Amino acid sequence: MIYITRKASFNAAHKLSRPDWTEDKNTEVYGKCANPNWHGHNYQLYVTVKGEINPETGFLVDLKWLKDITNTQVVDKIDHKNLNLDVDFMKGKLASTENLAIAIWDELYALIAESGAQLHCIKIYETENNFVEYFG
Repeated sequence: MIYITRKASFNAAHKLSRPDWTEDKNTEVYGKCANPNWHGHNYQLYVTVKGEINPETGFLVDLKWLKDITNTQVVDKIDHKNLNLDVDFMKGKLASTENLAIAIWDELYALIAESGAQLHCIKIYETENNFVEYFG
């Protein structure tokens, strides 16, 4: 079993806020992340796939293909967007990095499986000190 990772970057705004809570309750739970005027991050996304090397190509997957599907299915949809308002696959979800990682997994899982590889991990750095890993 071999693992290969492709890194992508995107910038996005969001706020952590539940519509069924008061502004005071959202601020109490989410602090500055509940700012009514939003806030943004320079995210780093790592998509790791695993599987067996194709003896004909020497690849697990073609990294250009992984880049292309990551861009098409994820980065192009979220870069310089508001995660709460603009991103179809985040509709109805609290825009936490945890939920974003799961949503990105859902966007990529089937396409990667069709290639004969398996999606192993979605890792998202929200800041240099905070990151989320999701393994399905």
